[in-house]
Amino acid sequence: MSVVPAGVLPGSALPVAEDAGDAAELGPRARMWPSLAAVYRAQLSRARVARIPLLFVATFQSVGIMIMMRGVTDGGGEARAVVAGSTVLVVAFVALNLLAQYFGQLRASGGLDHYATLPVPPAAVVLGAAGAYASFTVPGAVVTAVFGCVLFGLPLAHLWVLAAVIPLAGAALAGLGAAFGLLAPRPELATLLGQLGMSAALLLGVLPGDRMPTVVQYARDLLPSTYGVEAFARTFGAHPDWAAVLGDLAVCAGVGVASLALATWAYRRAAVR
Repeated sequence: MSVVPAGVLPGSALPVAEDAGDAAELGPRARMWPSLAAVYRAQLSRARVARIPLLFVATFQSVGIMIMMRGVTDGGGEARAVVAGSTVLVVAFVALNLLAQYFGQLRASGGLDHYATLPVPPAAVVLGAAGAYASFTVPGAVVTAVFGCVLFGLPLAHLWVLAAVIPLAGAALAGLGAAFGLLAPRPELATLLGQLGMSAALLLGVLPGDRMPTVVQYARDLLPSTYGVEAFARTFGAHPDWAAVLGDLAVCAGVGVASLALATWAYRRAAVR
């Protein structure tokens, strides 16, 4: 004789908990800053593998440009432009070129699907990746600035301004680099856009602006890194105009906010496709 539970007999009803009709509670929504810190640490660990080649290539490129320009500049404003532009070029190499390649490959390989399933805000993904890659530019930018000052006989007293120039210029350029990678339909096109952007930062940032044609000067004003270059170059004077330096840094910060907002929108657009 088998024993059958009463709950499975016809006409029987299972007991229902009194609070079964209540909606289940969801976990707390991920906050911006903890999510940003988590993505930054993960990306920093990932990018650490390539840090030595990255630092060497970015720094060697800028140092080589300064050595080449040493024979064709007569000091003064030209030397300031070359040193400041070469220093910011280290940041542009990573923020525009490598970041565009990274997000382009991430989109093509389906890696964005992984981030889309994580309970983190889209802005945290963009800012975390941009910050991790930009962190490796700090030693190269400092070495480039010190070498350039020694090479051209410029003062080293105000190099502390790099603490503001590197993150602000890096944010402005990283936003554009991430947008290139996320909006490009193919990773090859993202790589091309990143290299074109870095070439623009090289030609329009290192060469003195007053010797360029008027049309090129207007194009130079549209490049976000220009304001970081101008802010750093102004500090080499005997009596720097700090109001102008702060004005250039403010413009650079504003462009950085706009470009990172564009990259966040591009991330949302790419993640839902």
